[in-house]
Amino acid sequence: MPQTPAADRPHHRLVPSPAGRTHLVEQGSGPLVLLVHGFPEFWYSWRHQLPALAAAGHRAVALDVRGYGRSSKPGDVAAYRMLDLVADNIAVVDALGEQSAVIVGHDWGATIAAGSVLLRPDVFRAVGLLSVPYTPPGGPRPSEVFAGMGGEEEFYVSYFQSPGRAEAEIEPDVRGWLAGFYAALSADTMPAPGAPDPHFVGRGGTLRDRFPAGRLPHWLGEPELDVFVGEFERTGLTGALNRYRNMDRDWEDLAAHHGAPIAQPSLFVGGSLDASTTWLADAIKAYPTTLPGLTSSHVLDGCGHWIQQERPEEVNRLLIDWLGSLDSLGG
Repeated sequence: MPQTPAADRPHHRLVPSPAGRTHLVEQGSGPLVLLVHGFPEFWYSWRHQLPALAAAGHRAVALDVRGYGRSSKPGDVAAYRMLDLVADNIAVVDALGEQSAVIVGHDWGATIAAGSVLLRPDVFRAVGLLSVPYTPPGGPRPSEVFAGMGGEEEFYVSYFQSPGRAEAEIEPDVRGWLAGFYAALSADTMPAPGAPDPHFVGRGGTLRDRFPAGRLPHWLGEPELDVFVGEFERTGLTGALNRYRNMDRDWEDLAAHHGAPIAQPSLFVGGSLDASTTWLADAIKAYPTTLPGLTSSHVLDGCGHWIQQERPEEVNRLLIDWLGSLDSLGG
């Protein structure tokens, strides 16, 4: 069986960044595509995209956002604000010897990617958003919005705000919590319509009370779960959760960009069964105004939240086709 040339295999690097160091995994050569994961994931969530993008002629780089994996984990909660995450992304592009990149993000990574292209359009020439639609900065203060959701139940973003509270739920059984969280938002294992919503916490309860138990989604076998669990048992969840604890700071920091559209070429791919897609349906309808550079938009029927892992072949095809179209657009 022929061996893959060393230059075509993924390799790990640590590069200096404002966080301290940023860990990344790189594969292929060509135009740089920076892949930014969401919660609770790390670079490994792009394992299906790295070889596909490399084979299509791109330099694919999946990083660990600060607070995750082998990247630095600052102790100050405020060190996880959007301005700092964008600065890390800029440092990665510079450390790789590049002047520009296409940035693609999933979940929180989509929001970080959008923030990067909004704040530094001179560096990020196009943006791909997976699962979480673009909503321009602004509007009411986020903490007030989330506090008003759910009636007597508590929205998960509000539940995550107090340092230590969610950690106390997760840390005693990281494996069980992650397995349940991934299953709760996957198409084939999410609670049935009408069941209690796993995005909300009942009075005196925990998020895990509403997670499916004893079933893994089709995309997550025990070996893959072992990888995720091993990382988060090693690092803990505080760095990851601190992203949620900066939403009001982001709202203040980005005041000059309230209502700002993203003009660069853009892509959106969501799942029809993902709450992020359904709750933000109005944001998708607003794309002609908020994403005037949108060139490709897709909602995958019967897909949940973990889109590039649930439906890797379709997502790879959409990414590669979109990246290829950027040349004709001059992007």
